[in-house]
Amino acid sequence: MDKKRWLDNPNNVKKVLLCLYVACAFLFSLDILYHRHAILPFEEWLGFYGIYGFVACVLLVLAAKQIRKFISRSENYYGDQDGE
Repeated sequence: MDKKRWLDNPNNVKKVLLCLYVACAFLFSLDILYHRHAILPFEEWLGFYGIYGFVACVLLVLAAKQIRKFISRSENYYGDQDGE
């Protein structure tokens, strides 16, 4: 039987997620205190870079899903496992 790991416990997963949420909220709140030398006006919006990064990441994943339709090969692309 496999040894039980620390993330197998749902309470530990909740603690990790809580820590990630707190870290994200803390970093987002630091945006108020940090002065940026923005070139474009929308760069000064609260949380712009965090939101921009999140949207860019989501768009990359969605684009990769579409590209996968064109470049994926069948499971048997290189032939049988018997070496034929």
